[in-house]
Amino acid sequence: MKKLLLTSCLSLLTATSSMAAYEPTQEIIEARKEFADHGFGIFIHWGVYSMFAQGEWYLNSGISAEEYAKCASAFYPANFNAAEWVCAIKNAGAKYICFTSRHHDGFSMWDTNESDYNIVDATPFKRDIIRELADECHKQGIKLHLYYSHIDWGREDYPKGRTGLRTGIDPSKSDWDGYYGFMNRQLTELLTNYGEIGAIWFDGHWDHDEDSVPFDWKLEEQYAMIHRLQPGCLVGNNHHIAPYEGEDIQIFERDLPGENTAGLSGQEISPLPLETCQTMNGMWGYKVADQNYKDTPTLIRYLVKAAGMGANLLLNVGPQPNGELPATALARMKEIGDWMKTYGETFYATTAGDFPAQDWGTSTRKGNKLYLHVMTPANNEIYVPVKRKVRKAVDFIDRTPIEYTRTKEGIVVRLKEKPTAVDYVIELETL
Repeated sequence: MKKLLLTSCLSLLTATSSMAAYEPTQEIIEARKEFADHGFGIFIHWGVYSMFAQGEWYLNSGISAEEYAKCASAFYPANFNAAEWVCAIKNAGAKYICFTSRHHDGFSMWDTNESDYNIVDATPFKRDIIRELADECHKQGIKLHLYYSHIDWGREDYPKGRTGLRTGIDPSKSDWDGYYGFMNRQLTELLTNYGEIGAIWFDGHWDHDEDSVPFDWKLEEQYAMIHRLQPGCLVGNNHHIAPYEGEDIQIFERDLPGENTAGLSGQEISPLPLETCQTMNGMWGYKVADQNYKDTPTLIRYLVKAAGMGANLLLNVGPQPNGELPATALARMKEIGDWMKTYGETFYATTAGDFPAQDWGTSTRKGNKLYLHVMTPANNEIYVPVKRKVRKAVDFIDRTPIEYTRTKEGIVVRLKEKPTAVDYVIELETL
């Protein structure tokens, strides 16, 4: 009995010691910093689900996966133009694109050898979307990140969780080892055939969060494979919980870090680079009835609030089935880009401000400069709880001096009149 116990303990010790803690390489450390400096990306949810114009979760609404898949034979996005997409996104001031390579419906937007259910083999379009997008991103100097779902509502080997239960797939045929191998082979294709990929953005871990026995996604092995294939490729997972070993960014869905108005982002904030993803209208994928777009001032202020917390904003666009980005989305992106041309210095390569967001707005820092983003002031007097000594304060645009007085806990800035701009920026020089 003692011998058996000793053997078991030694086995456990060996297994534990073999799972070394994740230590990011220099390439990852540099990639994390670059990611944080970028501040703004565009999320693109696009797949065959756009054909139904009901959003990306349409297959979960109780229809047959077999019938749903037939739409691929009519998917012909004739107006897709990767150069136009990337140019519009670049002009919006975004530094990276996160594209849905494969969503929960299992349709692959590249020429994968692992399944015929893909943009080249299953559609009359016959063009590799990710190939064209990757080539154009590399050409125009935009980072490409790839969303990849851990879920597949249409494959028999995926072990069904709490979603996709009415698609006609027999759950008794699940084969986790087989499915895990399929995913890793697909990820290998994406990381070896399409040049530099800035990040893999996982989703779907939450599908098994109600299992009676914790589900082992084998993330450590999968993350290690990604880092091995591309040493500078970041890993993120939209699992709504604290980051796992091997992850390089922390993701918040529909909420700023520390907030949880949507019920998906109650996790603690880690020291990793942060990203919050948000929709431009209501849905992620294209929905014909969803024209409830947030106005430009709302989007700009959300972007600035994220920066004030040290987080990137990944703002979503759902392309139409013909391959075009919606006109309203393009208009919003252009207006954000116009703002960036003026205020980008106060946004890019900045860190979180010196203090939490205030009633009047927030702040960002770059070196010895603290930028006050005054968005919702009550009047022309603004209390700023800055601890550092302030040498001077100026209007960021016209560089005119701004009056302020020191208090025990910070400074009080007094303006000639209450600001009415979407984001009135004051530059403080601090010691």
